[in-house]
Amino acid sequence: MEGPTPVSALIHAATMVTAGVFLLIRCSPIFEYTAEVLTLMTILGGVTALFSATVGLVQNDIKRVIAYSTCSQLGYMVMIAGLAQYNVSLFHLFNHAFFKALLFLSAGSIIHALSNEQDMRKMGAMAQRLPFLYTVMTIASLALMGIPFLTGFYSKDVILEAAFVRGDLTALFAY
Repeated sequence: MEGPTPVSALIHAATMVTAGVFLLIRCSPIFEYTAEVLTLMTILGGVTALFSATVGLVQNDIKRVIAYSTCSQLGYMVMIAGLAQYNVSLFHLFNHAFFKALLFLSAGSIIHALSNEQDMRKMGAMAQRLPFLYTVMTIASLALMGIPFLTGFYSKDVILEAAFVRGDLTALFAY
């Protein structure tokens, strides 16, 4: 179901989508008693991150690309929560909320400026037409990719480090 872009920004960055990850983090004492559930969370999170990112690569609608990217980032959060690194998952949750809200709100401004056009194949020369929005989208996209010195880098770096340091087979899969 699609909605207006400000609603998408609220749903994907702040409340509805991230509530599930927050619930997993809050229920962590229960999960600590069941290693099998943590292993399942790690595997499902890793598969979700990979699958959602792959599906997002072939989308043409700008809001769908950002939405699939959100699913991929949620996979990272669930995966690292499955490795019992709940603080890292929460750290990535907060970082994700900021740059994803920035992406959705910028995408909404671009869609509005282009007379409700959401197909990225029909968008071009954005740096000349909307230089401020182009800059904001670029910064938010770089943060999402994990470029050094932006927020996404620090949270994704800690995720990779926590998976690497753990050293068992499930953590190796996550890494």
